[in-house]
Amino acid sequence: MNRQVKIYIALLLLILIGTIAYDSTQPKPIDWTPTYSVTDKIPLGLYVFDHEADQLLKGRKLTRHSVTPYEYLESLYDYDSLVNDYTVKGCIFNINQYSTIDSESIKEMCYFVSHGNSAFLSARVLPDELLDSLHVEMDADFKYSDSIFNWVTNPKLGTNKYNILEGVGNNYFSKIDTTNTTILGYQSGDSTRVNFIKVRYKNGIVFLHTQPTAFTNFHLLKKDHYRYAEKVLSYVPEGNIFWFRKQQDGEVISSSPLRYITSQPALKAAWYLFLLGMFVFILFNAKRKQRVVPIIAPLGNTTVDFTKSIGNLYFQEGDHDNIINKKIIYFLEKIRNEYLIDTTKLDDEFVKKLHLKSGKEMHDIKQAVFLINTHRRSPHNSIAEDLIQINNAIEKLL
Repeated sequence: MNRQVKIYIALLLLILIGTIAYDSTQPKPIDWTPTYSVTDKIPLGLYVFDHEADQLLKGRKLTRHSVTPYEYLESLYDYDSLVNDYTVKGCIFNINQYSTIDSESIKEMCYFVSHGNSAFLSARVLPDELLDSLHVEMDADFKYSDSIFNWVTNPKLGTNKYNILEGVGNNYFSKIDTTNTTILGYQSGDSTRVNFIKVRYKNGIVFLHTQPTAFTNFHLLKKDHYRYAEKVLSYVPEGNIFWFRKQQDGEVISSSPLRYITSQPALKAAWYLFLLGMFVFILFNAKRKQRVVPIIAPLGNTTVDFTKSIGNLYFQEGDHDNIINKKIIYFLEKIRNEYLIDTTKLDDEFVKKLHLKSGKEMHDIKQAVFLINTHRRSPHNSIAEDLIQINNAIEKLL
């Protein structure tokens, strides 16, 4: 690594360290996400409201529910022909940025209200099915500015207007049924609009409010904004309050297409077994496949075959002397190469050296030397028996 590369790496490390150090000294940015979750302490969460709800709704019995109104109320209806009513009485309560009450729960809620109960919903956007049932329409118009105020109409609660800006919505009630609806509050921006109403529905009452931001952490702790929340909540009837906050109490609803599979133990086990099987399959098939390599037989030692052929030729021709001479030459060459013994003279000194270096029997060495010397003295009178004797004697020493 040359010097220039080292300098570049050092500069990059310095920049990285400097960036990390700078970011660590900066204040954490405020999260203005409107979660309306009772577990969030960020400005637009409902953590403070959840802890102060009993005080803000004093004189009422508040219960919190993490199910839908349909799931809770349907089981409490007495179908006895002499009763045909719910076994509980009270007010359905919900605060959220956008009302998440499902259509079945809206029907159940309206039926509950029609039996002499009530409902309080505060949301920027309310369910169309509910608005249609109450003959109410919504719209939006004013632009965000510093001159947005909210107040209630009842002079007994005071005439103060509250400058609620952070998280404020621009929706309002553009059309109401005046025969059954009472205006309880306004908001002003470019113009004054209705944002809080009471609607009589059969034997019950529904309260609709379009500024849920008034109940968030930020506004309950900012100046006197909590007083506006108190005034709005003062309209909630005394008695039981059923606060439905499904998906607002920290419960995370998975949006994964596998959520049903993972919710069923048998399907979940089958799914993980399938993944494990696929992993093992991929692991063992990841290596590159190739054709089977054919086994190639090694080349034969043609020298040995050639020697055998020549030996057979000599033997068939009866040329025993020639075969014996070649056998002796091969034997002496091997001794010279392996034991480094001079083979010029085959005498007692040769026999002794070969015995010491090879470890062969002295008798066998003497026998071979005797036969070789005998053949050398009369090389042209050999017969087959002489060839066999010399071959056997030499083989014992090889």
